Amino acid sequence: MEELVGLLGEQVDVVGTVSDGKSLVEAAVRLQPDVVVTDISMPGMNGIESLRSLKASRVVTKVIFLTMYADSQLANEALSGGASGFVLKQSAGDELMTAIDEALQGRVYVSPEVAGRRERA
Repeated sequence: MEELVGLLGEQVDVVGTVSDGKSLVEAAVRLQPDVVVTDISMPGMNGIESLRSLKASRVVTKVIFLTMYADSQLANEALSGGASGFVLKQSAGDELMTAIDEALQGRVYVSPEVAGRRERA
């Protein structure tokens, strides 16, 4: 988590960090951030379940998944659930700010490696 905060550091205001899905939903409801960066794998409620809970709670925030899973099926599930981005951790330094910028402009960003797999699926 500290790596992510360090990566975003001066480019964005980090208003909170959490370590599990339930805390993510609670914090997003309370803080109303413009963007949430989360992982698929989290204790308790996973990232996709958290996304669904956020949408059900009518929290207006963009959700970007930052994950190690280059899995087109997971990306499709996340994006069809309302995610604004799907970025691979190995590409985070190069792509995460691009994904955040795209999300804030109402667009969707998917790491090219995953996007190519989605097109072939």
